[in-house]
Amino acid sequence: MKISYKEIIQALFALFLIILICVLINNISINLTRTGIGFSFNWLFRPASFALAEHPLPYSPSDSYAWALFMGWLNSLKVIIYSLLLATVIGVFIGLSRIGKNELLRVVSAGYITIIRQTPLLLQLMFWYFVAFLSLKETVLKPIGNLLSISNQGINFLGITLSAEFSSLLLGLSVFTSAYIAEVVRGGINSVDKGQWESFRSLGLNDFTGLYTIIIPQALPAILPGLTSQYLNLAKNSTLAIAVGYSDIYAINDTIINQTGRPIEGFIILLLSFLFLNLFISNGMEIINTMITSSKNN
Repeated sequence: MKISYKEIIQALFALFLIILICVLINNISINLTRTGIGFSFNWLFRPASFALAEHPLPYSPSDSYAWALFMGWLNSLKVIIYSLLLATVIGVFIGLSRIGKNELLRVVSAGYITIIRQTPLLLQLMFWYFVAFLSLKETVLKPIGNLLSISNQGINFLGITLSAEFSSLLLGLSVFTSAYIAEVVRGGINSVDKGQWESFRSLGLNDFTGLYTIIIPQALPAILPGLTSQYLNLAKNSTLAIAVGYSDIYAINDTIINQTGRPIEGFIILLLSFLFLNLFISNGMEIINTMITSSKNN
């Protein structure tokens, strides 16, 4: 079997990366040994000794660091899932408005996308937290039946209370990501041949029916890769929760590093946590893409 120069170069590059990683790990191990710290995860089972503002399961400062990190993981998962759903709904609506016939909606949606995409996410989170919530002195929205109320304590909807920290992070991530999703949706729909529009109109279908039964199914293969990328960005951007005081895994991990002096182990845990989450999102979207592609071929 003949080996090409390209394969030799790839093998040498892979060998170089392996050697480099081994050298880095060896240097880290030697430096940790010299400082007397060592490399260990035994500290995970010591009492955390700090409180958490939000925890989906019972938690107290006497619980272990591992349990505190798990609470942070659940908090991160909660805000990411809710933000993905809300950002998708808003993004699809804005994206469809950009290509609709309503001139007002097209102008408003274009302005929305321009403003949101040109403003840093951190600044938007600060706005939602300090301006939209903490600046309120009392409940500003309390309709008949007390179905929804908004105050400086957060949002109460149908008896479910969302803290100001969670609400500001949820809205900030959703609004920011929705502007990018809107452009992904618009680009995917515009990639469909214009003749498809003429075809369903010639069959007597209105634009609404034709869009959802003819155009969007054909646009999905072009939309899903970009949508996956935005979902991954949202998951990574959730680490900015520390800016608004939300107890996600990054914020809790940062507190633990300061207490234990274990930055390497802490960042390994954080890296593995987000690696697992991003692989879950990527594989989930890949399964959806495969299902759509196979159904289209059939």
